[in-house]
Amino acid sequence: MPYCEDDLLALSALQHLLFCPRQCALIHIEQAWVENLYTAQGRLMHERVDQSGRESRKDVRIEYGMPLRSLRLGLIGKADVVEFHKVETEEGWLPFPVEYKRGKEKKENWDKVQLCAQAICLEEMLGLAVPAGALFYGKNRRRQDVVFTDELRRETEDTAVKLHALIFAGRTPAPVYTKRCDSCSFYEVCLPKTLEKRRKIDHYLDQA
Repeated sequence: MPYCEDDLLALSALQHLLFCPRQCALIHIEQAWVENLYTAQGRLMHERVDQSGRESRKDVRIEYGMPLRSLRLGLIGKADVVEFHKVETEEGWLPFPVEYKRGKEKKENWDKVQLCAQAICLEEMLGLAVPAGALFYGKNRRRQDVVFTDELRRETEDTAVKLHALIFAGRTPAPVYTKRCDSCSFYEVCLPKTLEKRRKIDHYLDQA
């Protein structure tokens, strides 16, 4: 059953959820935001490509800051770049989303899921198949091509379901400290080590 307009959530929240459910809740439930060097660099990179507009280069049309929406996934957002490549098919043009990221390639699928969600939005909006896209990482200035396999699409759809469940519940998960916490801009707000230790002490006292 498709979602209605009032239920649409930020597409970028998928990446936040996969990185850390607590961070996702702090941003999208508690409406908190903390900026550090990494988030500032990412914001500046996106500002350079997020300006709405278009250009053409031979057999490629490029759309910047293209609005996206999927009622099936219940997501809304904006694509940094969507390239439309001219192809010898009935449709004539093949959409190819490109998402810009500040850092470097990751072994986890966080960024790939966000990009795949953009592709699913484009397919729903345009009625065209979107088989692949790319992630551009600012640290090494390289593109990583991403094929939207059935497995990646299932992970994307499952993540969207989990996101809606988290936001609908309206509860921020308790902190769990991991190494990735050290680079998170929310570290001083989240206090993962302090709150996790306090939770363990409270549990011990309850058991005693």
